[in-house]
Amino acid sequence: MKKYICMAAMLGCVIAHAQQVQEGSIDEVNILGRKKIKQERAEFKRHGQSVETLSEEDLNRNNPAAIDQTLSTMPGLQVDKRTNFGGQRLVLRGYGNDQKFNNWGVKAYWNNMPLTNAEGVTVLDDVDFAYVTNVEVIKGPAATMYGGGVGGAVRFYTRPDFTKGASISENAMFGAFKTFQSRTQLNVADENYSVSAAYGHLETDGYRPNGGGLKNFFNVNGTVKLGKKDQLSFFASQAYSYEHTSGQISYEDYYAGIDNGNTAYIRKNSGTKIKSTRVGLSNMVSLTSNLRNYTTLFYYNGNTESVSAGAYGVTSSPNVGLRSTFTLKNEFKDFENRLDFGAEIQNSVSTTSSYRFTGSITNPLETAGMVNASYFKYNSNQSTYFVIDYLTYKPWGLTLLAGLSANRTNYDRKDLYALPGLIAGHTDQSFEKQYKTAYTPHFALQKEWKHQIFNLSYSEGYNSPTAASSYITGTNTMNDDLKPERAKMLDFSVHGLLMNTKLDYRISAFRIDYSDKLTQLLIPGNTANQTYWANTGSQKNTGLEFSVGYQYRTDNSFIERIVPFVNLSYYDAKYKDFSVYDPKYQDPDTKKLGKLMVYDHKTVVGVPRNKYALGLDIYTKPGFYLLNTFNYLGQVYTNFTNERLVKGFGLLNAKLGYKKTFGKFDVDLYVMGNNLTNQINYTFLFLGNNINDSDKGSNYSVPTDLNPGPNTSYFFYGVNLKYRF
Repeated sequence: MKKYICMAAMLGCVIAHAQQVQEGSIDEVNILGRKKIKQERAEFKRHGQSVETLSEEDLNRNNPAAIDQTLSTMPGLQVDKRTNFGGQRLVLRGYGNDQKFNNWGVKAYWNNMPLTNAEGVTVLDDVDFAYVTNVEVIKGPAATMYGGGVGGAVRFYTRPDFTKGASISENAMFGAFKTFQSRTQLNVADENYSVSAAYGHLETDGYRPNGGGLKNFFNVNGTVKLGKKDQLSFFASQAYSYEHTSGQISYEDYYAGIDNGNTAYIRKNSGTKIKSTRVGLSNMVSLTSNLRNYTTLFYYNGNTESVSAGAYGVTSSPNVGLRSTFTLKNEFKDFENRLDFGAEIQNSVSTTSSYRFTGSITNPLETAGMVNASYFKYNSNQSTYFVIDYLTYKPWGLTLLAGLSANRTNYDRKDLYALPGLIAGHTDQSFEKQYKTAYTPHFALQKEWKHQIFNLSYSEGYNSPTAASSYITGTNTMNDDLKPERAKMLDFSVHGLLMNTKLDYRISAFRIDYSDKLTQLLIPGNTANQTYWANTGSQKNTGLEFSVGYQYRTDNSFIERIVPFVNLSYYDAKYKDFSVYDPKYQDPDTKKLGKLMVYDHKTVVGVPRNKYALGLDIYTKPGFYLLNTFNYLGQVYTNFTNERLVKGFGLLNAKLGYKKTFGKFDVDLYVMGNNLTNQINYTFLFLGNNINDSDKGSNYSVPTDLNPGPNTSYFFYGVNLKYRF
């Protein structure tokens, strides 16, 4: 794979120096291909690294709330989940899959507001994906523009609609697993403002035992043009999410198509409740003829109550901050210069408590008492300051990008159970931790030639340890040796249009070197199986990604357009200088416990060799349409020794519908089928040092490391109605 990157780099240099006159700006091209392409090309130019987007049409291929199905069609992106519509884990180019819960190291945004908190953790359970109209994915280290993004960044948008007038819409869907979903939305707009308010509801019994879920969302989004060069936007949401947890099952049951759930979870009626409020206020204003500012103030508070197999926890996590970007543009003779600089600052003052269960079968919610409980108050701060310069030589269509960011993270934790005399023998677990300022550069050389954009880039990223991993609870000591993860990526990407812009393609060859990988380990000699975090070595991810799509419009009286696409990913991810101390390893000769296990050149857990998605969409002039998607995920290893191999699987989904406008009414009727070939599949795996999970009170005597998906076909039926006043 190294030779591909070398060839790509040479090709990029040759093209970049070719003195070809650009035939026209891509912003002025009337693109005849897929709807997402114009924005995708603009974002590719802006970020100077591999970027892909999804339009509203792409998001409606499946149930928009099942964002894992839609996003996973992209090359380079995989979305795992632990429940029906929650517990999502974003995996970008093989990074982000070694966590049991939530996301860490991949940043997420909503309308310029970070969904990732000041600690670097992302929870997506309380995000209303049905309200999303656009998604943008930056693949690979993106810390220069977005702070701690070792894996990359995923941005969700709700775009304003300035179509003059008022409209009301009602979307309803029902079907498998007693699922019912609805969204009622009001839109009012004129040339100077656009406001929408929506109420969304989702409930399901789920496809697994104790697998039900309930979500309610209220969202308000609006944009007001205060002047020709001044625009104010606002977003507010109130959300309630309750996702039941069925727990992991064994591989034996998985391959046999058996899913009785895990009684360690079911007996406790395990699940996660989140009540949250999110508010954002943005202003985009031109301060001078060539200086523009885009500033967003945001606030979030999530109150979480969770019951797992091992503990009961309550968390309140208010998060406040701002993101501000200044853009300065200048032109002189044949050159154009654009300078972006700004900051993203967050602060979170949260409280969290946890109470361990005993594992009693007769009294499932019995706790182990105050000795094993915790109650902490965290003050977490994260700040990123960045500057990016774009220098373009217009006659050649050649742009040089150079950027740098400074990133800081610090934590202050107070142990609220450490008051004198409160709990006998309790050790104060308060601490302060500040990680050194990390500087992450980004360089790119970009060439436009006809309708092709060539980009050769180098970027770095970093990921600070969380507050919880910065302290070793089992030994009551600071984890002073812990260092942030770092990443370095070399990427050559091409985004092109062919056949009179009807065919679009993207090719990307990359190499990412991750160093100081963070891994959760067992504490040597600890009888309670308590863990700590350590830097265990390096990981080398090499890959080749390819996407192609085509929009064919016909003169046929029945067929209006045909839109096929193919997305392919090939990965070679290996460990290097990677070692993990295993305190449970027993030497067969000496019978001594403990050994340093070296996993150099082993394949990285959870990363498939290949992944691809195929699509074929047919739209007719009378209004009938058929959308087909086949998504394949290759086989993966789950343990460091590469002894446990999990089979790959492919899922075939289809959506048949009728969409038409009758006067002031828009009507969309459809039936949607998933897993039409009845494939055994999974939605979440425990990987690496998290394998061999076992909980007290479980119905299994073997490890349970897998969450299965529905292994038979299932169907939903829906109707979308819209009336324009």
